[in-house]
Order: sequence, then structure tokens, then C-alpha cells
Amino acid sequence: MSVVALTAGAATSHAAEPASRRAVKKIAPKVLVITMFGEETKPWLAGRKFTTKVKVPGLSAEYPEVACDSQGLCVMTTAMGYANAASSSMAVAFDRRFDLRKTYVLIAGIAGVNPKEGTLGSALWARYVVDGGLRHDIDARQIEKDWPDGQVPLGAASPTEKPKWAAGTEVYALNDALVQKAYDLTQSVELLDGDVAKAYRAAYASPAAKAAPSVKICDTVSADTYWHGAKEAEATERFASLVTDGKAHYCTTQMEDNATLTALKRASTAGLVDFNRVLVLRTASNFDREPFGRTAIESLTGKSGGFLPAVTNAYRVGGRFADVVIGDWKTWKDGLGGK
Repeated sequence: MSVVALTAGAATSHAAEPASRRAVKKIAPKVLVITMFGEETKPWLAGRKFTTKVKVPGLSAEYPEVACDSQGLCVMTTAMGYANAASSSMAVAFDRRFDLRKTYVLIAGIAGVNPKEGTLGSALWARYVVDGGLRHDIDARQIEKDWPDGQVPLGAASPTEKPKWAAGTEVYALNDALVQKAYDLTQSVELLDGDVAKAYRAAYASPAAKAAPSVKICDTVSADTYWHGAKEAEATERFASLVTDGKAHYCTTQMEDNATLTALKRASTAGLVDFNRVLVLRTASNFDREPFGRTAIESLTGKSGGFLPAVTNAYRVGGRFADVVIGDWKTWKDGLGGK
């Protein structure tokens, strides 16, 4: 296995560059998978033969390398949370040793799931990615009596008013045709389930929660704060719908995607990434709220049995998509299966 190191510092002339850098052939992945922590990455590392590892300045010290195989698949790990996700994704996107202009970028990780929309182990492709943290937040003990919750859009005077100002990264709408294509290619993938997960989901009333895991299209909300519970979940559903004019169909919650997408969007603006080739796949490791008869903290700390199915199914579903793209690259290289 080759290991490639990059020397930090300003750009130098070819003659002055370290030999290790001059010898590197530019890597143009067909698919770049972005995971957030080691357990999400493990199935990819176990299931593929990665022959090259590239050390990239700006990556987390815990996950300092991008691993690539000989077929055109690369995998990187950002580390958890917004700061890590944005920093790591931008570091790779702007590294001159990578050519990502035609690369399909797949963000693949675990998430909490709305029991009205899915269950443990389900694999959910997102069309809309909403930042659930860019808002005002007032403690429920201090809100107005007629408010549904304390989640207030930026610049608004109540939770049901539209935002009055924005940071510009609140909502990302992904390429709808690509999302649909990814779903079509993966909807029949056999998903891992488990006895613990089956028993745990039985406590929920919703048919979607009780069902076996499946592949679906529904939307995701990002937040650095790992919130939990029915009240927070209902507020998040309302917020996601409000800031997208009813377009976002909230299904999963996670801690990174708006940050990662912001880095990729800026790389796209710089001509380094094609944002129309970006996908978000989240698999359900836990429910986002408690079932009837349990408290929110009991739910948050409970053992749902969803973790192993979630990390496994992210690989199975994401891997199916990657295999199709790589296996038929002549069709996919110019965008969306030639369409």
C-alpha cells in the first residue's frame, strides 16, 4: 500500500517541491465517500481493497488520510460535528492532488429517524438538507403561552414566522434527478436487521416504525446539538417545513451535513466539485423521540439495536450506488447516467 504525504506551506516551484509530492499522480475518484467517524468507515475499509492512502493537511488528526482503491473509489472521514465536517471536507476538496470535478460525492452516515417515516436500519436518501441550528432558541419555560415551542427562525418574532435574515447555508436542495436515480438503483438492496432492533421498534405505534428497514427518499436536518424527544422532534418537523415553504419532508437528524455541503458548495463555486453530483444517505441507528410510556431520557440512553444495522446498511446501499457508477463509468462520467 502506498502512503502519500503532503508538506504544508506555500506553493513552491516544481524543483523545490518534495519528491513525495512531485511523484504523485493526480487522483480523480469516480466516487468519493464521506463518513463522519470510524465506525461508519469500518465497513468500507473491510469490504474494499484500498491500495493508496493520501495524507491531507487539514484533516482531523484522528482521521488524517483519504483511502483510495484502484477502481476509482475513495473514502474519507471528517470526524463528528460541524467544525470537523466543514474543515475536513474543504481540505480534501481544495487539495490539488485530487481532481473532483467529475466525482460523485456520497455523504454516508448514521442518523436519528422520525418514527412516522422510518425505522431502525432504514436507508434514507435526502432531497433537502436543512440546518436546524441556525435559529433563535428560547427555553420552553419562557415562551409565550400560544407558541408551539421555542424554536424561532432568525429575525422572526415567533416560531411560526418566516426568517427575516439568513446565513445562506440553511437549506440545500440536492439534484432531484440524481437522488431519484440513487433510490431506483438501491431500493432492492437487502438490509441488515436484528432481533434487538425488532423488539425495540415494537414499542412504537407508527406502522413505519414497526416495519422492517427499507430504502426511501425523505429529508434530513442537521444540528451540532444532539437533541432528542417528541417535543424537540415536533418542533424540528415544523421548522424544516417552514424554512423550505413546505418542501422538506423531515425524516432524519444528524450532526454534519449542512457543514459538509457548505464546504462542497464553495468548492463547486471554485470549479473544483460538481455540486449536482452530491448525495446524502443517512441510515437510522435510533429514533429521534421516545415511544408512548417512556421518557425522553430513557429513549436517549436506551439500547435500540439499530447501530450495527445502520452502519452496515450505509455501506450496503452506498456501496451499491458506488459499484453501479464505477462499473458503468463511460455512461456516468458526463453526468447522471448519460441523461
